[in-house]
Amino acid sequence: MKSYPKSLLLAAAILIAAACGQKDAASDPWAQADRILATMSQVHFPDRSISITECGAVAGDSLQLATDAINNAILAMNQAGGGTVIVPGGTYWTGPITLKSNVNLHLEDGAVLKFSTDVKQYFPAVPSRWEGIDCNNTHPLIYAYGETNIALTGNGTIDGCAANENWWGRGRVTERRPWQLDPTNPDSPMMEGSRVRLLAWGESGAPLYERTYTEVDGLRPQTIHFNRCTTVLIEGVTLLRSPFWVIHPLMCNDLTVRGVTINNNGPNGDGCDPESCKNVLIEKCVFNTGDDCIAIKSGRNEDGRKWGIPSENIIVRDCQMANGHGGVVIGSEISGGYRGLYVENCKMDSPNLDRVIRIKTSTARGGVIEGIHVRNVEVGQCREAVLRINLKYEQNEVAKRGFIPEVRDVTLENVTCKKSTYGVRFDGLDDQTKINGITLRNCTFEGVQREPVLQSGLVGEVRFENTTVNGKAL
Repeated sequence: MKSYPKSLLLAAAILIAAACGQKDAASDPWAQADRILATMSQVHFPDRSISITECGAVAGDSLQLATDAINNAILAMNQAGGGTVIVPGGTYWTGPITLKSNVNLHLEDGAVLKFSTDVKQYFPAVPSRWEGIDCNNTHPLIYAYGETNIALTGNGTIDGCAANENWWGRGRVTERRPWQLDPTNPDSPMMEGSRVRLLAWGESGAPLYERTYTEVDGLRPQTIHFNRCTTVLIEGVTLLRSPFWVIHPLMCNDLTVRGVTINNNGPNGDGCDPESCKNVLIEKCVFNTGDDCIAIKSGRNEDGRKWGIPSENIIVRDCQMANGHGGVVIGSEISGGYRGLYVENCKMDSPNLDRVIRIKTSTARGGVIEGIHVRNVEVGQCREAVLRINLKYEQNEVAKRGFIPEVRDVTLENVTCKKSTYGVRFDGLDDQTKINGITLRNCTFEGVQREPVLQSGLVGEVRFENTTVNGKAL
């Protein structure tokens, strides 16, 4: 038998130990979350600033919009090499704002931006995506396209001023059902809803230039829509009365949403919807919404598959959720797939919060959803279930079928809930087992009014480890 020097054996032992340690770290999802955070780029701006009042903005005058003053200040700061555009205390009425690279739009204490509800202000249309389908649509209230190193910060308020009399009412009439080209003329021809037309464009693969809306038929705009941007910060602001989704980053990388408060009970009033985004941190935010609080997306049906860009590496921590269809949601527009969700140290509580963790998809969407990690979440009450996985979402949708979705590797650990209808609910496919690798560990659900586990369709491996419902082990 060949012998080796002790020094060589010791070096080999150190290498083996190091390799084992790396393997252990690689298998720890929370160590992976730390690595994601460490690699994210952060915004940085030169020490240069300008106030919107220097460019002509006047506080308190609802008849004098500050649109040009704000956009001119942003453009000037961008062309000067970057810096901060200040919105001082006071209320400023404005139309749509376009943010540029290396600019921080900062709302000081007491600053309020109130957005006009005059639809004409928000056209011509800009490149966007609406419910997962590409289009040229109504200009978002605050928009950026292809920019880098941008921020929206401060303790001020951004008020979309949406109500049933304007944007929200438009959603019910223009988008969702047939409408008259001229509502003042009963003989005016009826036209199909704008949303119906968008779905048809997506299914047929119509070119983008054909998918263009006007002020007559445009879909409601997002409050904040950053499209294909890199190194983004949204921090501190309060967001109210959004026409549609509140924060909608699309194909963005290295995005931080921190300390934001969202109060928005309008229709389709999602709080923060990263779509086909990579490396996202959402922390210390408060959500009270008319739809999902956080909903992760990656495109709907044909458009989602065409781009094939998953959302990945999204961290949600230290947030509070009240009303909403779901606390942290994946889907339903998730055709590009999703991987790597890390949710920790959140609190959720409302009789109008339907679910805590929700995954919704279908055979029209397809895509693989994997690597969902949730820990240390405290729930007072939710209406339906703590965990809901649904592979049969929107079964009546008119769309091509046969794109099989798959959900795997989902872990909930140290999640408590004091009241719900069910503990967990699964809706699998009827002919294939595409829900697998589900683990609930050290979870306690009290006040469960009906079945601890409600299941339809085929569901694969589900493990309950030291998990109780109404005091009984599962």
